[in-house]
Amino acid sequence: MQLIIITGFPTSGKTHRAQQLQTHLLHRISSLPNTHPSSGLRVHLISDHSLAIPRTVYNLESKDAHERSNNASEKDARASVYAAVKRVLSNKDIVILDHANYIKGWRYQLYCEAKAVRTPHCVVHIGTPVDKARMINEERLAGSVDVKEEDKSYTPECWENLVFRYEEPNAFTRWDSPLFTVLWEDEQPDCDGIWDAVVGSEAEGGKKIVRPNQATVLKVSTSEDYLYELDKSTQAILNKILEWSKDHPGEGGGEVGVGERDNEELTVDLPANPIGLPALQRLRRQFISLNRKNAVPVQRIRESFVGYLNDSFENA
Repeated sequence: MQLIIITGFPTSGKTHRAQQLQTHLLHRISSLPNTHPSSGLRVHLISDHSLAIPRTVYNLESKDAHERSNNASEKDARASVYAAVKRVLSNKDIVILDHANYIKGWRYQLYCEAKAVRTPHCVVHIGTPVDKARMINEERLAGSVDVKEEDKSYTPECWENLVFRYEEPNAFTRWDSPLFTVLWEDEQPDCDGIWDAVVGSEAEGGKKIVRPNQATVLKVSTSEDYLYELDKSTQAILNKILEWSKDHPGEGGGEVGVGERDNEELTVDLPANPIGLPALQRLRRQFISLNRKNAVPVQRIRESFVGYLNDSFENA
């Protein structure tokens, strides 16, 4: 599977760009000779609409206090999307994911899934200005424009909430790169560049090869104490950081050694601004949530968590 993640503000034109990209890819594949290694690729467009996920799952205003606190409906929607993506995991498939994809932790999870099956991925950011996207939503609400079912509007409160929570992709993080930005004025996405990123250029023989990190190819632990090990290992690293912070009050930007792996020192590079316990605990909870279903082998938990912290601090 070659995974293309579409992200952007609500009503920014994600679905339109995803359809443009699908049309281009299908045309390009059909024009290849039968002997070409990419001639048999299939293209799947997965979206909220294709999975019958309504806009209301994102509307926290209509939920009770419990649902608002844990975003239960959104989590269920993401679980449906994740299952749909995994169902078509194959080296003969290109998956275009037209979904909110506004949480960096969610994009990280998709990145890990792509790496686990040794397939390329990229992120396409629909860079429509927020005022333009808001105006489009207001026009749809007012019924002043005809829209397809998949282009329905959001309630104003829901729309503003999604924009407030949107975490813009960053090309310097592994899970958001390669990153392609599509401006409102652009006639098309950079379809050729996206093809080269996820399928492979002609110079590469039209076959992109991904070499996953060791952590993704080791046999996953099936022991019952996996969650215990996940909790213990991540807490131990936090404790090392807290110990360093006590010895360097008010300081930031230090390097904290948290152990060794394969005879190499595992080091957490702290951000320039001092980071407190609540922020560290939040990052730890995010990592555990992403990996609680044996996503990382026990042998690689510490190394993976250190990498996750460093990426988060680098782009905070």
